[in-house]
Amino acid sequence: MNFWWRQKEPNKFCLIKPPVKKNNIPIDLKLHSDIRAMERARFAHQLREGEINQAIQDGKRETTKLEEEEEIKRLRKELIPKAQLMPYFDRPFVPRRSEKQPTVPREPKFCIPRHKTIKCCRMSCNDMSGPSQLQHLPSSIEKAEALYKNRILQ
Repeated sequence: MNFWWRQKEPNKFCLIKPPVKKNNIPIDLKLHSDIRAMERARFAHQLREGEINQAIQDGKRETTKLEEEEEIKRLRKELIPKAQLMPYFDRPFVPRRSEKQPTVPREPKFCIPRHKTIKCCRMSCNDMSGPSQLQHLPSSIEKAEALYKNRILQ
């Protein structure tokens, strides 16, 4: 058996001291469980802060709701119908003259706008004076009858 701390000669059993290593500085170990524990602690802290903020907001909502209910109750009490006070007759009412200018009257428009009339009955105000299309109707009927009779006779 040959050990590394012995000399190479087998007869001599002189032990050689192994070389001294420098003292190592221990490395800071970062375990995943430690990191997870820190993250969980932060999360729990945020949850507690959120619950506290929620409780504060709920308290504010309750106080505003109570204030609104009290305001509604007060307004309902004020809305109870009461008799009106008697007017003072010792000071007669004298109306003042208005400072506004009077309105200028306009004449009404009796014509029906063209887009509101029925297509077959369209007649503007200007057409009323001249002959209408309805007056020409009998003569056109007579012409049509004459043409019809001429065709039958031929």
